[in-house]
Amino acid sequence: MSFHSMWAELLPVGRSSASGGYRRFAWTDADTDCRAWFEDQARARGLAHEVDRNGNQWAWLGDPAEGDAVVTGSHLDSVPDGGAFDGPLGVVSAFAALDELRARDARLTRPLAIVNFGDEEGARFGLACVGSRLTAGQLTREQAHRLTDGDGVTLPRAMEAAGYDPDAVGPDPERLARIGAFVELHVEQGRALDLSGDSVGIASAIWPHGRWRFDFRGEANHAGTTRLADRRDPMLSYAETVLAARREAELAGAVATFGKIAVEPNGVNAIPSLVRGWLDSRAEDQTRLDTVVGGIEKAARSHADAHGVDLDVVRESFTPVVEFDHALRDELARILGTDTGLTVPVLGTGAGHDAGILSGSIPTAMLFVRNPTGVSHSPAESASEDDCVAGVLALADVLEGLACR
Repeated sequence: MSFHSMWAELLPVGRSSASGGYRRFAWTDADTDCRAWFEDQARARGLAHEVDRNGNQWAWLGDPAEGDAVVTGSHLDSVPDGGAFDGPLGVVSAFAALDELRARDARLTRPLAIVNFGDEEGARFGLACVGSRLTAGQLTREQAHRLTDGDGVTLPRAMEAAGYDPDAVGPDPERLARIGAFVELHVEQGRALDLSGDSVGIASAIWPHGRWRFDFRGEANHAGTTRLADRRDPMLSYAETVLAARREAELAGAVATFGKIAVEPNGVNAIPSLVRGWLDSRAEDQTRLDTVVGGIEKAARSHADAHGVDLDVVRESFTPVVEFDHALRDELARILGTDTGLTVPVLGTGAGHDAGILSGSIPTAMLFVRNPTGVSHSPAESASEDDCVAGVLALADVLEGLACR
């Protein structure tokens, strides 16, 4: 099956007719359909399909027990109303790259696997890369069991409803010990390749990034009868903090976004008692990130004091800077540059990935495919057919260079 036919088959799964975006959330019907698609692709190629203790799917060519395996893949879940390429491009390209290797009659000397990591986006339970975090021991069973979605459904309940055992989740060092290299292909979430004119790039590092929850607590009251001078309106403090976040990010050359908000009691004619906003911030290095988040919190507290509002700030997740394995990164550059003659730039990224989570346990690397608009986490996310094919061929070259030596 070609890249294009696989892509066309997966494209309708979890797509919203209203927005045109995707709602492939963990342990939902759409997720189940994606998993069934993955298993079908594995079986069609004679690969051994398995699901690990954390719900990640694996398709093996060769005996995993031999160790030193080369693994590729990504994820199939999405952010709310996300684009088609973020995650799925890496999985579809992995199967297509294997087809290309077989067409070349390449002789593997190491086991090869394709993986679909579960709940990478964290759209349902608020924590990104759950499947890979559990596998790498960066998330405990107890922590995972405390995760709850917006409807109050816990992760264990959701897993059970989808037919999986939540009590089995946890670190999987034996599985990681079998892997000699993990290479994740992903659509670029930015415009660096578009600006350089290159179809494919190699990742150098992932910026440090995190999520912080800001709880502004004021006093609910009537919107029509309460004098402005008598109000303790947390929405004002929140709005001023959003503007402060933009200023701090601009000053530091970083990014900061309040992209999610919850309001209580959430009535048009009621002054809020609580405004809860979630901050996402990322920077090229830790010092800049600390400066940005510290400046935002300082401004938030100042604005809260001015309006008689209480403020709590909670860091919900954090990932330090991830430097991809230099030897593996250099090997990718050699394979793609020296052996094929391609111009393949090396670039950093502000987006988190499963490859970043696994980098502390095994050698990892990433390939990026050009995104002409730079838009991601949106239905407008895109990549041309030619660039997708270039990504498949680049991945096939890398896999051949690593697994056929």
